[in-house]
This record gives sequence, C-alpha cells and structure tokens, in this order.
Amino acid sequence: MRLPRLFRTTPFRLTLLFLALFAGAASLFLGYIYIATAGEVNRRADTEITREMQSLEAAYRVGGVNALNQTIVERQTGERQFLYLLLDKDGKRITGSIEQSPLEKFEGAGPSWASFRVTETDIDGAQVRSAARGVQEKLAGGETLFVGADVAESEGYVMKIVRAMWGAGALVIILGLAFGVILSRNVSRSMQGLVDVVNAVRAGDLHARARVRGTRDEYDELSEGLNDMLDRIERLMGGLRHAGDAIAHDLRSPLTRLRARMEVALIDAENGKGDPVAALETALVDADGVLKTFNAVLAIARLQAAGQAPDQKLFDASELAGNMAELYEPSCEDKGQDFKAELTPALMVRGNQEFIAQALANILDNAVKYTPAGGAVMLRARRTSSGELEFSVTDTGPGVPDEDRGRVVQRFVRLENSRSEPGAGLGLSLVAAVAASHGGRLELAEGPGKVGKMGPGLRVALVLPRVE
Repeated sequence: MRLPRLFRTTPFRLTLLFLALFAGAASLFLGYIYIATAGEVNRRADTEITREMQSLEAAYRVGGVNALNQTIVERQTGERQFLYLLLDKDGKRITGSIEQSPLEKFEGAGPSWASFRVTETDIDGAQVRSAARGVQEKLAGGETLFVGADVAESEGYVMKIVRAMWGAGALVIILGLAFGVILSRNVSRSMQGLVDVVNAVRAGDLHARARVRGTRDEYDELSEGLNDMLDRIERLMGGLRHAGDAIAHDLRSPLTRLRARMEVALIDAENGKGDPVAALETALVDADGVLKTFNAVLAIARLQAAGQAPDQKLFDASELAGNMAELYEPSCEDKGQDFKAELTPALMVRGNQEFIAQALANILDNAVKYTPAGGAVMLRARRTSSGELEFSVTDTGPGVPDEDRGRVVQRFVRLENSRSEPGAGLGLSLVAAVAASHGGRLELAEGPGKVGKMGPGLRVALVLPRVE
C-alpha cells in the first residue's frame, strides 16, 4: 500500500529521523538518570542501615544479647522505622519486627546484603508489598542480627521522576510529529508551486513564473533563480525566433541575387553571351556575405552557450591593437579618412586573442564603414584609472542616438541610416558577446561632436577586466 504523498516527503522523513535520534538519546539519558538516582537511593539506604547496624553492635559489645534485645525493642517504636531480626545461635528468633530473615542462605562469613519485599497493611486495611533492603551479620557470640529499611518511598520518588520524564519525552515526540506534518505540508506546498512551474514550462508555457513570497529564505532564492533562468530562456527563445525571421529577411535578397546571377550566367553560357566568370565572381561575393552572417551567428551562439570565452591566455593587447591599426589604416586612406592610433605599450590582458581580435575588427570596420570621406577614426588601447584594459574606437560618422544605443547591440538590429550599407547587424552583437564572455563590457558614447559637415560621431569601447 502506497503511503500518502505527505509522508513520503523529505522534510517528514527528516523529522522522523530526528525524532528517532532524539528518542534514542532520551532513552539513554533516562536510563542514566534512573541508574544514578536509584543508585543514590540505595547508597543512602545502605549508609543508614550500616550506621544502625554499627550502633546495635556497639550495644551488644557493652551489654551482650540482653542489652541488644532491649535496644531493638526500644528502637522499634522510634521515628525511623527500621526492620530488625535477632536470632540465637541455633537460628531461633529472639526479637524483631520481621518473622524471618530474607536471606535464605547465610553462611556468616561477613555482612550479607539483600533486597526484598515486605508485606504491610495500609490505612485502609489492605495489604501492600513494599520494597526493602537490609544487611545481616553474625555477632561475636554466635547470634545473627539483621537490620533493614523500607525504601519504597524513595523508589516511588525515583519512579515519579522517570514517569514524568517519559511523559515529557512522549509529549515532545507527539509535538515533533505534529510539527513534522505541518512543516512537510508547508514545504510540499512551496515545492508544488515550483513543480507546477516546471511542468508548465515543459508543456511550452514560457510565461510561467514561480511565486516569490518575500521571506528571503532558500525557497525565495530558488524561486528567484528559477525565474531568472526562465526569463533568460524566454529572451533566448525570443531572440532565436527573431534571429530566424531576421536571417530569412536579410538573406532573402543575397540568396535571390545569387540564384538570379547564376541563372543568368547559365543562360548566357548556353547562348554564348555575357561573361560567366564575372557572374560567378559576383555570386561568390554574395555567398561570402551569407557565410559571414552565419559565422557571426555561430560565434555569438558559441560564446553565449559557453558563458566564458574558451582558451584564454595572457597576451600583449597593445601588440594586437598595433596589428589592427596596420590592417585598417590603408582602408581609411582609400576612403579619404584620417586614421590615428594611440597605443600604450605592454598592455597585458588574459583572454581569447582570436575573439578579441574579431571584436576589435568589427568595431573598426563599423567606424570605417559609416564615417564619410574627410572624417577621422581614432584607435586607442590604454589602461583605465581602475586598472581595466580599454580598446576604444572614436569616429566622426553619423553616430547613434541615445535611445538606440541599447538596441544596436542586439542581433540583426540595423538603424535606418545604415540600411544602405552592406551588413547583417551582427557586428556589435558579437562585440557585446565577446565582452560578456571575458567578464567585461561594451560602452557606447557620443564621439567628438558635430564639426562642420561631420556628424557627432560615436565612441565604442571594449573594456576588459584587469589582470590580477
């Protein structure tokens, strides 16, 4: 028979485990208390009995059997009710408060102790058996003396303590079980909410979110983490859908042109007209553009999936910036642009040199592409006041409005003033992914400002963390 779900929860099982451990510890504790208390009661009774025995032996040494007999008779009526029995040399009873010795076998070699029960009559006339303890010795003249004491009251006190502690233990166990049930219900209710969210997401509802109760406990932390994860998944899925639409939109034209040129080249080749080689070269250029778009998308996906750039090594960033400056300076000269580079030497940085070089190339490529003739492009590589490494490219192009700077780093986002230029809108997206995978950031700011016919420009900075 399957147990109810409440009793199969981990909190309830932990409650049972802790209760079992508590019950075991409590049993050991109660056992120790019982042994220690009962032992103390016996020790006190033995001390009093021994003292009484020594007193009677002293009376015997002074006055013999007659004096001992008289002493016993007198003490039987005293406040402390001892049990006495005096036997002669032949074992016959002389006097005492009990009829026979509780020690069936007594050799007389020394004091012999015994625990036994005596029958008494209570105030209602009923007979009760009480616990007693006593010692028996052989006297110098051959007589036998037994002295005992009723320990029922002391043992009853001990049993009251033990019963009270057992009752307290039982109460704790009952309350612990009740608390375990309540705790299990609360935990199950909280966990069920998370399970419902997971099941809803598995069913395709990416809008489902876990409830944050505001208690700031581990369940709130788990709910917040799950919600953050679902937010990211929803953004990624939305980005994936947008990427598919954008790829279909941006690749439709070059693929259509590619097919048309190849078709025209085929017809011309069949009719012996046109230049098929030129048509194929144009088709190759279009195919390279398509491949470049796909490679950029794959690079971004690789960085975002890994979370951290792979194969990070220590290298000289100023040397990398110098190589990029040598590569792009001729392009600027061909477009009639003024290119300058300010590079601080020996800038060591840890990262993936290939990805950082690609990011820097994308920034420079955009600057050269959108800066008109007569404009200027400045490349800087330096260490900031906080010790971070900064690659920055400043141009005098049209710039990016403040309200659009958050959009241009998204994939396939292109502003209206850039529609006439070739590209897929992936350049800054790749730069942002590279920065995030290295623990850095991408910063966009206004350039040097509008001067003459030049636009306000744009300053793009790739900031990487300092090397410890």
